[in-house]
Amino acid sequence: MTSNPPDSTDTQDGDSNDTGQTPSRMAGLYGSSPGLNMAAASGAELIGTFLLVLAIASTAVAGTLRDPAVGGAYNSLSMPLVNGLSLAALAVAFGHVSGAHFNPAVTVALAVTKRFPWGSVAPYIGAQMVGGVLAALLTWAMFGSAARSDAGLGATAPADGVSSLTVLLVETVVTFLLMMVVIAATTDERAPGAAAPLAVGFALAAAVFIAAPLTGAGVNPARALGPMLAAGTMTAWWAYLVGPIVGAVLAAVAYDRFVGKATAPD
Repeated sequence: MTSNPPDSTDTQDGDSNDTGQTPSRMAGLYGSSPGLNMAAASGAELIGTFLLVLAIASTAVAGTLRDPAVGGAYNSLSMPLVNGLSLAALAVAFGHVSGAHFNPAVTVALAVTKRFPWGSVAPYIGAQMVGGVLAALLTWAMFGSAARSDAGLGATAPADGVSSLTVLLVETVVTFLLMMVVIAATTDERAPGAAAPLAVGFALAAAVFIAAPLTGAGVNPARALGPMLAAGTMTAWWAYLVGPIVGAVLAAVAYDRFVGKATAPD
């Protein structure tokens, strides 16, 4: 997992958070060093988010267009599987480079808990959003005009009868689930590091199982808003932005201040 820096000058601000860990660089996800080599790290975030959203959006489009190899977009195992498997694989590929956030909500939550420098938040989120839009545009190019007109490029949307406030609640809850696993499995030295990408992938799959029938399972503003922007359908967009950020911040703070302080019973 993470390792202690050689001296205190390698940290962002030299103090410690409530868990006893020095914030910023020692606490990067998957042992990464936040704030270092931002060009490469932001590039990894763009590519990783692009690949993640491409996998999700193209699977959703194929399901909506009733490709027999995939099945319905939100009434089969295809969406939870593509979300979870893609994130697990990309975490292994890019975790040591950028921390494999691939999600603006994760980036903001880490910054709030001093595990990521605020000065690097804008480049990361910019890269993630660009990756999400590019993935939606490539999905459009691959599947043709029907992908946009009939399937909305896989953009998330509330199910019939689901209000924007319900979307906000659901997206908050499922992102809380994802972020709790992310911060516990990838930053706490007591967790088995080799299992972290798989645990995070399973958490995202569980979040999609819960949310997909109601909201389409954004759980990630880049995944939700990227296809929305490309498709020109911005239904309840604010809930898909605010819900994941609130859920991720609540989970990160809860872990730092309460859960992470616990020790195993004798």
